[in-house]
Amino acid sequence: MLRRNVRLRREYLYRKSLEGKERLLYEKKRKIKQALEEGKPIPTELRNEDAALRQEIDLEDERTAVPRSTIDDEYANANERDPKILLTTSHDPSAPLKQFVKELKFVFPNSQRMNRGGQVISEIVETCRAHDFTDLILVYEHRGVPDKIVISHLPFGPTSYFQILNVVTRHDNKDKKEMGTVSEAYPHLILNNFSTKIGERTATILKHLFPVPKPDSKRIITFANQSDYISFRHHVYRQSGGPKSIDLKEVGPRFELKLYQIKLGTVDQDEAQTEWVLRSFMNTSKKQKVLGE
Repeated sequence: MLRRNVRLRREYLYRKSLEGKERLLYEKKRKIKQALEEGKPIPTELRNEDAALRQEIDLEDERTAVPRSTIDDEYANANERDPKILLTTSHDPSAPLKQFVKELKFVFPNSQRMNRGGQVISEIVETCRAHDFTDLILVYEHRGVPDKIVISHLPFGPTSYFQILNVVTRHDNKDKKEMGTVSEAYPHLILNNFSTKIGERTATILKHLFPVPKPDSKRIITFANQSDYISFRHHVYRQSGGPKSIDLKEVGPRFELKLYQIKLGTVDQDEAQTEWVLRSFMNTSKKQKVLGE
């Protein structure tokens, strides 16, 4: 198993090393296409390669014209099977953190909760790979309050880091009697206002934590972005009266997420390349929206 993981990782890094060459070739073809469409001369630096590149352009279609990315490889097989998630915490978790992770287990279908004990991150990742987990979710706390969640996609990444804010668990909610039991049906997803490139990337990471629901599922998970704060809400609904009248009931928990880093690798790889990170000057930029308008 270890040799297989090393081989797969080596193949992944090789594909990643090809990205720069493919992107450069794509730019050359784009310049030739643009010159031909506008009736302008071929750029001087491309005239020696013109014939070969134009032949490749003639053989391309809409799918092959765009260079593949290792980002595409990360979720290339995601639709072949349902996600399988391992949930765990920091060392020696407090009672509130344990309760929060218990509720997250009901939020994510096909998830399993594991007591961290004395295990280090690298051991947990190897365990996940050995048992075909697709994602690892680590939840951390500060003085008994959940404050960070790390989502690592396996086997190659990416790993996203979120700050958690304003956590209200079902256990702490005063109206928990009205919430009822948590449905274990696969939920429908609502992803709102993830319009930028990083926003689309974040939406991809979040949506692949959930399997495809059945059309008649009455469960809804919402990730709504506003000013780069992602509000998580969990509801069930039922029809009441006419066909256009429904009752929406929140079942909890609820919290907000703030993305601050994405790395191109798994959580145990300290050397993994940083895809995006929230810099200090971004906090003072009133006009800049990272995830959406």
